[in-house]
Amino acid sequence: MRWWDLAPVLELERELFPEDAWSPGMFWSELAHARGPSATRRYLVAEQDCRLVGYGGLAAVDGTGDIQTIATARDQWGSGLGARLLTELLHAATDFECHEVLLEVRVDNLRAQRLYERFGFEPIGFRRGYYQPGNHDALVMRRTTQTSSEAPSVQGT
Repeated sequence: MRWWDLAPVLELERELFPEDAWSPGMFWSELAHARGPSATRRYLVAEQDCRLVGYGGLAAVDGTGDIQTIATARDQWGSGLGARLLTELLHAATDFECHEVLLEVRVDNLRAQRLYERFGFEPIGFRRGYYQPGNHDALVMRRTTQTSSEAPSVQGT
């Protein structure tokens, strides 16, 4: 994600999250930490036919990654785009040497929760009134990095 992506990102953000959309300043602040040798953020966008159809972001601090945001246009739901964005963010967490990745998701967003569960995220708690100003609760989920002894073996030629 670059500064020139912010207008379409903000448009999609307001469409998908009308009650608690991020402000331009929030995205600018995140992008300020996404470049250079001391970068602690990775933000990406997905485009199709010259149209922005998704985005996501990860923050990494002291070995812990936090999925800050992930979204896909409604006409992309069920296409696998959310899974591809999440895969890229998890690769970024590996690049940042994170041993765990956290995220918050609205308790009523079962579609997103199922996606996260497919990727090994497990519920660990709640944040009451986390999403403002709508006062919606968040489910906190965590995915820990597998050690080599825990990772499934792959066989073949």
